[in-house]
Amino acid sequence: MRQPDLPSAYHLVSLETVDSTNAEARRLAALGEDKAPDGTLIWAKEQTDGRGRRGRKWSSPPGNLYCSLVLRPDVAVAKAAEFGFIAALAVFDVLGTLGEAGHKVQCKWPNDVLLNDKKVAGILLETETDADGHADWVILGLGLNVGIFPGDTDFPATSLRAEGVGATEVDCLDSFCRQFLKWTNAWLEEGFAPIRKNWLWRCIGQGEEIEVRLDKETLTGVFTDLDEDGALLLKTEDGERRITAGDVFFASTD
Repeated sequence: MRQPDLPSAYHLVSLETVDSTNAEARRLAALGEDKAPDGTLIWAKEQTDGRGRRGRKWSSPPGNLYCSLVLRPDVAVAKAAEFGFIAALAVFDVLGTLGEAGHKVQCKWPNDVLLNDKKVAGILLETETDADGHADWVILGLGLNVGIFPGDTDFPATSLRAEGVGATEVDCLDSFCRQFLKWTNAWLEEGFAPIRKNWLWRCIGQGEEIEVRLDKETLTGVFTDLDEDGALLLKTEDGERRITAGDVFFASTD
């Protein structure tokens, strides 16, 4: 396997195996900016204790892309969630660049990417807050199913290989880093508005009835929009609900 060819903005830490790239990124970030500057990228060929959103186990055998970025933005912690949308747009463009025409790629709120109506990638954000309410650092984890995918998931999954895309993990890592840098620069120059606009162009479910499963309740309604902070706006029989975290399902995948 060839070595990644990344832009100079990244500092690569390459591992054969690790408990979790997010956990390793957190450990390094906690040592300070000298040890883990902005753009530190942890890449492992296998995770023994991979995690997804809300503490779920993320199956992580060799053959897929597992990586985590240490980011040190000077922003309020509430804005850290915007990196999930930036990453989703980057993955969308990775699939468009590496795959052939004819594949359907969509972003799924809050932090997933679908390929031909099945989940191919998930994004996990973790943030450490300083005493002033700013993000001391943000860990952005990405799991992309390149060669294999789990079969026992609530939402149907797939892999690039299963959909006829022949890219390798390194191809995907190279492309993601370039696309993420592109969208991050747009965010730095113009704010969240163009990120939100482009994500909505690429998303699934807007204007449709969806089910949103929260920790203590399940809501059904029409996904009308994202607000200016990226929260999902759901029109229910009892009025509009603003949702910042939850799992979205559609009639065809329930």
